[in-house]
Amino acid sequence: MHHHELLAHLAQDYYLSALSLAELSNKYQLSRYLINKYLEEARREGIVSINIVAPNPRNLALEAEFQQRFGIPYIHILHDQTSPFETRDQLLQYASTKIPPLIAQSRIVGLTWGESLYQVIQKFAPATHETIIFTQFIGENMQYKSTAGSMRMVELAAAKFSAQYLTMPGPLYILDDPARQSMANEIAVKPTFKAAAQMDFLFTSLGTLASLTNHSIWHSQLKHILPNIDQQTIAGFLFGRPYNLQGDFLTTHDKTFGIDLESVLKTPRRFGIVTDINKVHATLGALRGQLLTDLVMPESIAHHILNQLAY
Repeated sequence: MHHHELLAHLAQDYYLSALSLAELSNKYQLSRYLINKYLEEARREGIVSINIVAPNPRNLALEAEFQQRFGIPYIHILHDQTSPFETRDQLLQYASTKIPPLIAQSRIVGLTWGESLYQVIQKFAPATHETIIFTQFIGENMQYKSTAGSMRMVELAAAKFSAQYLTMPGPLYILDDPARQSMANEIAVKPTFKAAAQMDFLFTSLGTLASLTNHSIWHSQLKHILPNIDQQTIAGFLFGRPYNLQGDFLTTHDKTFGIDLESVLKTPRRFGIVTDINKVHATLGALRGQLLTDLVMPESIAHHILNQLAY
């Protein structure tokens, strides 16, 4: 019998007829070692193709409705699991498979901070992309005791891909306008500002006003960080800046240390991750303003948004 013909017969008897190794050994007068070896060879040669059909984690009907309503190019709405913990874990796992191909196509990648991003990066499969640069594009959130701080985030992401990284030493908010501009011109941060202004891709989580009020320094200076802004109108935070439920940034007096908002929004792909049900308003505002090109969220948040729109 021709060798490839033998492999095909063995594979058919093993996978389709469900013969045991002992039965195959007796039928073909071959040792179990050789049968195992030939079955592996059949897979390598493409004689055997194994397809695993996993349940689709996405709610395609909801995705189509959201694309029609909001015009977001890439939206991913995942089915809720039996518990919020399982839903969150599935969502972060899903994001960890969608982001790396976009990173691989990029030259300069920006990212923010947060526990969700930290967990997504931890789930990335290691790869080598030595020419890619990961960069901060806004200042440090001052969470120095957290593993999910700004500088640590770019270091962690770069380590996953054996890539380069740039940090932006300086706080997220600088109240004094001349001081903020002078600091942006310092030689230590100029390379970061230059790179960040040319980002191909960024990924971020969505924030709320609580992101600031939970930090003692920002909380104590809230009136100065957000001058002339009615805090009741803030739906969420992206890129360090507040926006309302219509998706309009409230940045008449922007105190954020980093590249300007116009440059951020020129980034071709802006990937957002939202996991928490308390960020429904933040998500709705981001959708309405088309502040992101890609958004991953659970269907529970999607249903809450549709309920909001119904009233």
